[in-house]
Amino acid sequence: MPAETQPSEADRARAWVTEAIRRIEADSNRSADTHLHVFPLPRSWGVDLYLKDESVHPTGSLKHRLARSLFLFGLANGDITEGTTLVDATSGSTAISEAYFAGMLGLEFVAVVPAATTRAKLDLIERAGGRCHLVERAEEMYAEAERLGRQPGHHYLDQFGRASVVTDWRGNNNIACSIFEQLALERHPEPAWIVVGAGTGGTSATIGRYCRYRRTGTRLAVVDPEGSVFAEAWRTRSCEVTGPGSRIEGIGRPRVEPSFEPGVIDEVLEVPDAASVAATRVVERVVGRRVGASTGTNLVGALALAVRMRDAGQPGSIVTLICDGGDRYASTYWDDDWVAAQGWDLAPHLARLEQLLQLTPR
Repeated sequence: MPAETQPSEADRARAWVTEAIRRIEADSNRSADTHLHVFPLPRSWGVDLYLKDESVHPTGSLKHRLARSLFLFGLANGDITEGTTLVDATSGSTAISEAYFAGMLGLEFVAVVPAATTRAKLDLIERAGGRCHLVERAEEMYAEAERLGRQPGHHYLDQFGRASVVTDWRGNNNIACSIFEQLALERHPEPAWIVVGAGTGGTSATIGRYCRYRRTGTRLAVVDPEGSVFAEAWRTRSCEVTGPGSRIEGIGRPRVEPSFEPGVIDEVLEVPDAASVAATRVVERVVGRRVGASTGTNLVGALALAVRMRDAGQPGSIVTLICDGGDRYASTYWDDDWVAAQGWDLAPHLARLEQLLQLTPR
């Protein structure tokens, strides 16, 4: 009898990657699609508003989709193998999601974060299994993560550089595909607008490309908080603009990220920070969910477009996102003393929203 042929090192490496992809796909298969909640508007408007709840992902945010795509891309591309140490420049929800997937595969994950990052956020990353590597200034994150990723046995996931390319924008159950499938039985199944914020720019790139590829009439609006550069970059088509950065976590950037694609965006709406935080209170009151401030930014933009449609006598639907839950922000956006210390006066924005939505003032 001939001796059995032992698998080669290349065979074993390929088998590890195959199993890693199976685990990630199985995790996705176990999770039902995220819910699409109705946000009730006054009936006379003739406009339907929906909130797609990305907070129900296993890692609690929209960034779960991005992290999954980054891992699948890295595995399929041969960049992630057994024993690879993964690195990214991120101090927020992306780091939590990346740490989750790294742990699933038995890999180490290092989040390069500014030293000023709050202990609460560092705890969330470490609780998910990640390790935090501190740099003195936020702008140093990118170069340091790239440096670490060049080390032997390391891989730089590069969410900011790859967010717009790792997701299949033509379909394959991306977020845009999911939105259209969930609207199929609604009275306005093709939304007039989809409204999202931009952090890496990956979500807006995916949705904008999908809408064009599918030849829909849906337009894409990006909401931009104070201090962010995306509104100016969209107006000027310049990638060189810089700014102080955003105080609304998860969206807005001090520089134009490589994945931001202004050509797929139909409009950018600038939203005051105090209005974003005030809108989180309205979401809780109307939908019964505590959400992060980026969701508030989304709602402010969506309502502005709904009013425009109402005034034009244009019936239709609008979709925006619940990006993450408010539990991550109990000591910040949901702490009235912290909010006051930022110099944000929520009262006039709350009053305006209550009047607009015909809510009884509190």
